[in-house]
Amino acid sequence: MSDQEMLTLEKFEEAAAEVKKVTMETKLIYSDYFSRISNNRVYLKPENMQRTGAYKVRGAYYKISTLSKEERSKGLITASAGNHAQGVAFAAQTYGVKAVIVMPTTTPLIKVNRTKSYGAEVILKGDVYDESCEYALQLAKEKGYTFVHPFDDPAVATGQGTIAMEIFQELPLVDIILVPIGGGGLATGVSTLAKLLNPKIKVIGVEPAGANCMQVSLQKGEVTTLPSVNTIADGTAVKRPGEKIFPYLRDNLDDIITVEDAELVVAYLDMVENHKMVVENSGLLTVAALKHLNVEDKRVVSILSGGNMDVITMSSVIRQGLILRDRIFTVSVLLPDKPGELMKVSSVIAAENGNVIKLEHNQFVSINRNAAVELTITLEAYGTEHKEQIMSALERNGYQPKLASTNV
Repeated sequence: MSDQEMLTLEKFEEAAAEVKKVTMETKLIYSDYFSRISNNRVYLKPENMQRTGAYKVRGAYYKISTLSKEERSKGLITASAGNHAQGVAFAAQTYGVKAVIVMPTTTPLIKVNRTKSYGAEVILKGDVYDESCEYALQLAKEKGYTFVHPFDDPAVATGQGTIAMEIFQELPLVDIILVPIGGGGLATGVSTLAKLLNPKIKVIGVEPAGANCMQVSLQKGEVTTLPSVNTIADGTAVKRPGEKIFPYLRDNLDDIITVEDAELVVAYLDMVENHKMVVENSGLLTVAALKHLNVEDKRVVSILSGGNMDVITMSSVIRQGLILRDRIFTVSVLLPDKPGELMKVSSVIAAENGNVIKLEHNQFVSINRNAAVELTITLEAYGTEHKEQIMSALERNGYQPKLASTNV
């Protein structure tokens, strides 16, 4: 089937019926918390709850359904940072065909193991997706595999666009859809179908600031390769967007918002605490972008593209989130090295309901340790106001507290 036959209303309807065979229902979730902080009516599309943990199964399955038996029998190969890998592996398993997945060496372990669990052969190659893709294309040529591109394929994009179909079915009067962008497949499908269903709707793409290949490409009017990418959003760490899908994005995206990694860290904490959901960093792009919208009282849908995150990354993100929210901080004070001084400092902190996590006592900060030793205290607080309250209390009691780098 030719690329030109894809991304039409007829094909989107066909894809919607096809992907229902393998997808789970991910109904919109109204968010009181994100609605309040953004002054809009915010709904979450939880594709993190999807089969394989991400939306990618939609495009992968629909693409493979359009292949001939001969193309499938050759074996499938793709490159992916993890979510498309699982989608292709699952679809290949469903069709009973071989799947080879090339993944960056930096791919989280959970994504590697889950891809293997669907029976795929996993090859770790390259530091970023683009290098993995180059190797996968080389293998496809050498061994005759059928390559399934993770985003630069109109059939894949058509499958991803079924998300927009479901959004409109639940929320016909949606004003804005926020969609994450890596290579652009999801954004292509969602924006194209959304504009077909309602030309007045706003579809806004969201990229990591450290991997904004689509923003740069749209600004230059042509597909552009970034010299490098640097972001914790591994699923969207792409240096070059898709060539085939770029015209659709140019015509249908209304804007691009970029998000700093620190914003993703805070968004993760917000999501866990307020919705009890694990959403990977790339999936949180649209949540972090809510604060950048210059509108109010609009019906906004944030697509949570995936939730495949390993526990070590979770631990790191939560820790950094607590630090950024001033719920954990480290302060140092100088005090004489004599009995009772530590108890005095502890009493001041306890009176302000500060919770001590860690203490470090450095006797070598001064030549005369009787005059001064350094006490470094890592504390848990309720937030910025409480942190400042504790700092003020230390100052009132004759200490000169200095904020230090928090390392917990």
